Amino acid sequence: MRLNVARWKIAVGFALSLFVISLLPSAVVSVFAAETAPEASCATAKYRQFDFWAGDWDVFDVGGLTPVAHARVDLILNGCVLREDYQGSDGHQGQSFTIYDAPRGVWHQSWVTNRGELLEIEGTIKDGEAVLTGKDNRKGGALVRGVWKPENGDVRETAVTSTDGGKTWAPWFDLSFRRKTSATSEAETPAGDKKMIAALDTQYQAAVKENDAETMDHILADDFALVTGSGKTYSKSDLLAEARSGRVHYERQDDRNQTVRVWGDTAVITAVLAEKGTDDGKPFDEDVWFSDTYVRTKSGWRYVFGQSSLHLPRAGSKSN
Repeated sequence: MRLNVARWKIAVGFALSLFVISLLPSAVVSVFAAETAPEASCATAKYRQFDFWAGDWDVFDVGGLTPVAHARVDLILNGCVLREDYQGSDGHQGQSFTIYDAPRGVWHQSWVTNRGELLEIEGTIKDGEAVLTGKDNRKGGALVRGVWKPENGDVRETAVTSTDGGKTWAPWFDLSFRRKTSATSEAETPAGDKKMIAALDTQYQAAVKENDAETMDHILADDFALVTGSGKTYSKSDLLAEARSGRVHYERQDDRNQTVRVWGDTAVITAVLAEKGTDDGKPFDEDVWFSDTYVRTKSGWRYVFGQSSLHLPRAGSKSN
């Protein structure tokens, strides 16, 4: 009976709330909605797939020796947007804004220039390669397809066009973005490496929480190994199989007391990892110390080795 009364009170309260809101001016309702809307988070793994393009670049035609442009690609708006500032040696200037549209599961890019050009393209990222397509209205609605992919620490951007609805494609441009050599960018300094490793490890933990095997596959080295405090070992294929099975559901998967140390092309990150969820329906809630080792490769930093402790005792718990 008490439960029914409580439900009745909730229902009446909700109905009265809707009635009061319906009497408010539309402008007030709009303000209320804006103030109570949850803040979007761009920290999850899906938003971080295009981060390989961020940096300070000299741009070359593939095979060329003379830069054709300078480009700076920055993460802005709390890391939700990639802004490209392109300064061509021929006076052609432009900026692009690239964002992951989570509700649709696509990447969107808008490109504008000092010549009044506008191009909007969209697509997805798979196996670390971004493929975005759209129509170029300056060329009678011709299809445009751009591809970005990391290559030995650089980024290659290739574009093709089609005037027959995609039956055939013709080359448009083929560019290589190379890290500036005239000055050391922050990403190439120890401080920049620390920031990158911290972000990459956060991205990996978010991927584990979401059972995002695709992102995990991109970060983990092929010969990755994990050793736990109980002596168990796991390979890359073991972790990917677990993620794809969906057997483990996480309510929480994050860390604290994070420390990053970098020695040249090797980095070690230590932290306390808090995990809470269910494994095959059985609940777990535990803390462990972990140590993750990353190595800089031709295709970027990769997670090569992990080591975790036994479960840590919590305040108020009994330990042997």
